[in-house]
Amino acid sequence: MVPPSLLAAEKEEAKAVLTLFLKKQGLSSALAARVINKSDAFVDHLVSQLHSVHKSRYLSPKLIFLDTAGRELTTLEIRDALIPYLETLLEEYGGILVDVVENFPNPPVKESIEANYQNPITEENLDTLVSPSNAILDSKKLKALARVSEISPAGKFPAHVCYLVELGMDLEAIREVIRKFPAFAYYSLDRKIKPLVEFLLDLGILKSDIPTIISKRPQLCGISLSENLIPTMTFLENLGVDKRQWAKVIYRFPALLTYSRSKLKGTVDFLYEVGLSAENVGKVLTRCPNIISYSVEDKLRPTVEYFSSLGIDVAHLLQRSPQTFGLSIEANLKPLTEFFLERGYSIEDVRTMISRYGALYTFSVAENLVPKWEFFLTMDYPKSELVKFPQYFGYSLEVRIKPRYAIVKEHGVRLLLNQVLSLSGPEFDKALRRKVKKKHNN
Repeated sequence: MVPPSLLAAEKEEAKAVLTLFLKKQGLSSALAARVINKSDAFVDHLVSQLHSVHKSRYLSPKLIFLDTAGRELTTLEIRDALIPYLETLLEEYGGILVDVVENFPNPPVKESIEANYQNPITEENLDTLVSPSNAILDSKKLKALARVSEISPAGKFPAHVCYLVELGMDLEAIREVIRKFPAFAYYSLDRKIKPLVEFLLDLGILKSDIPTIISKRPQLCGISLSENLIPTMTFLENLGVDKRQWAKVIYRFPALLTYSRSKLKGTVDFLYEVGLSAENVGKVLTRCPNIISYSVEDKLRPTVEYFSSLGIDVAHLLQRSPQTFGLSIEANLKPLTEFFLERGYSIEDVRTMISRYGALYTFSVAENLVPKWEFFLTMDYPKSELVKFPQYFGYSLEVRIKPRYAIVKEHGVRLLLNQVLSLSGPEFDKALRRKVKKKHNN
């Protein structure tokens, strides 16, 4: 059971992520705010999604919002859990995403296609489902949906649907896969789906993670194991991917195995070009395999040139935070640099901060840096403290920063910002007790 205070904080974090996502789709701040005000049910759904992604951290009251090291989830971790889900919804619903959010749990398209029909979609009622109100699903998708929704005279769904349900996918999750990739409905269970699942299980991937992988990249089921997947994995191992980490790599970015060898080699050659060693190239590919999806000429090279212009050690940053290189220079990187320069920090300070906390550039200025900066100004720390500990911006304002600082103030002592935020609960208590004892002894 999540305590009400933490649940409220999680909702605020979810609202911030959703607001940022909507604004990136072109909504103004005012319009995004109006959407959020109408979307309480969807925000609750996002919190549930967060709990699902980090379910192991909610098994015990002592572990609520904590990772295995006893550290609370950061804003970055919360965002990384929710953004991929929002991107999936955007891919499915496109221009009516706002309607989906506001009307959750009854999104317009699903209402028109499924909720208004008691029976499964079939070839017989297919024509009645095609109308302007659900034009987002073309006939190809509808036929594929009909295929996985058919019920036999014995009252059973098709064999491949039953198999996927046994793996842990519910019928709606299977339909979502079909909407994104209709060809999946026609894959043979024995020749396509089951061999891939067994292969993934042999790699050490948990059975409970298989539905997520299939949902992210159903195309994997259509690729030959012997002619494509296994040779591609061998190729990537030769490029440095840790073969002991395949379970994690595939779970993080299953699309990695669907790229051509020329694409894979092109990205790796560029990583060597900017100064990464063979060992570090392997580490980057293992930790952040989705870097392969970034265009070398349109994304990676311009980003490297931008950071180089600031005097930042690009190879070091790539090693520490490769996801930073997938961001927009104009929309993400420049505004963050300007944010610190406008507040009196020097380029040298910015270089120091990014060298100490590579993920800093992945945060939104408006949704993350501004509110945390404003609170920092009330904390009686010099600005130089953020140069020493830029990780401050990675902690949740409501869940970690404000509560911890309030405790310190209540005891009338002073701790380094690093101690206030980075220590686990027990270690924080110890540091606080030592300070209080020292204060009383003096």
